[in-house]
Amino acid sequence: MPSLRFSALAVPLVLLLSACGGGGGGSDSASVVPPVTQTDPTALVAASTVANRCAVPRSGSGIDKPGTLLNEQTWVRSWIDETYLWYREVPTTYLPQSFATPIAYFDVLKTTATTASGKPKDQFHFTLPTAEWEAAQNGIELGYGMLLAVTRTTPPRKAVISIVEPGSPAALAGLQRGDVLQTIDGVDFVHAPDTASVQIINAGLFPKAQGTHALGFSRNGAPMSVSLTAVDVSTSAVQNERIIDTPTGKVGYLTFNTHNNVAERQLVETMRRFQAAGVGDLVLDVRYNGGGYLDVASELAYMIAGPQVTAGKTFEQVLFNDKTRPEAPVPFHAQSQGFAGPNPLPKGTPLPTLGLKRVTLLTTSNTCSASEAIINGLRGVDVQVNLIGGTTCGKPYGFYPAPNCGTTYFAVQFQGVNAKGFGDFADGMAPTCDVTDDYQHQLGDAAEGMLAAALRYRSSGSCTPAMGASRLLSAMESPADTVTRLLRPSHKEIAIMRR
Repeated sequence: MPSLRFSALAVPLVLLLSACGGGGGGSDSASVVPPVTQTDPTALVAASTVANRCAVPRSGSGIDKPGTLLNEQTWVRSWIDETYLWYREVPTTYLPQSFATPIAYFDVLKTTATTASGKPKDQFHFTLPTAEWEAAQNGIELGYGMLLAVTRTTPPRKAVISIVEPGSPAALAGLQRGDVLQTIDGVDFVHAPDTASVQIINAGLFPKAQGTHALGFSRNGAPMSVSLTAVDVSTSAVQNERIIDTPTGKVGYLTFNTHNNVAERQLVETMRRFQAAGVGDLVLDVRYNGGGYLDVASELAYMIAGPQVTAGKTFEQVLFNDKTRPEAPVPFHAQSQGFAGPNPLPKGTPLPTLGLKRVTLLTTSNTCSASEAIINGLRGVDVQVNLIGGTTCGKPYGFYPAPNCGTTYFAVQFQGVNAKGFGDFADGMAPTCDVTDDYQHQLGDAAEGMLAAALRYRSSGSCTPAMGASRLLSAMESPADTVTRLLRPSHKEIAIMRR
């Protein structure tokens, strides 16, 4: 379930306080009673004593035990107090009895502090049904197999396809990057003003079950209609592998979309091919990569830099609250870590390396968490990391996902710092060259705006656009319209550690 929903009024794109919330919150829409003025003395116990005590135990579960709503809420409050990075900043004036569900209670148990730029320090509090979370880590997601980027949030709205998964319903219908959404089940997406219309839009964009919807798009101004059936789609972590010949050597390119269970093998196989081909430079496209497992990020950073630079060095040190036992730093992994899921790579497999002292990443405001950890980790061992595109999202924090009674909870539990002790990028990492996304070209096309800029900067050190280079969408759009937000699940915008 994506973290964005559309509404009909003045702010038509909002962060829903729902089950997906890398930028949002929990999945409950129950009303919240104003906080009381005293704390509940029964709220804080050892979380382990009330774990898996469920008001409605799941049928067939070997974990759930009979319990009460208060047991679940008490677990939430105690788990936050024990593990949340900013537990001292959590309001203490809310009683669990004031909330209809544990998720609604969880939503308010976070800091209200802000960053230097004024945005909330914690934008990352969220929950997800445990079954959905587990499926997502194996690359399985309910949908059409396309990723939409919202480039204009007020009427006339604009949403553009950024990625199409090969073999998915969207791909089989002939959709491609750059197609612009126009209608959903007969409703005008661009101008829909009323609540009923917006409900139809949300039902079509964010299906909760398998089913078919009629969507209208335009391509270069020409209308096109498709019928799309939402199914469980197997998504790729790595796409668009390319080896680009330049006058100064071979440059490898890949689109890297997520750090999940299937990413390890796909990355290793791509890097083996790059290594065999004698690639001497790399453009890593993480413009849409919201993160995932830090172990995958560490492996990729090692494969980029190699043992000469990373041996014995820290990739990321995770910093916890003062109640949590410190852990050893995450090293640059030189061997596969053995992820579960389909077609896993055997644990302990030696990783290929490119031995680069410089790497280029394509970034946007949708580049988050574990993707930012790659940048920060490599810079911590003095690898030159050039960023082409936009400022990253700013999420130097991570989670140990915690399941309880069918819901998996995500609360910030650590901040990551590199070998130099740096991890202060809550407002994002600024690009070396500021370049807008280019939906007029396919990803991996050397003429695509961000990749072309990366190749140009590599050869000349200049950020000046080539003569005739086009802007992202059209000359009529303002810079504000080119700030995009992806319609994707918020569990794809996190850094997570495995137990």
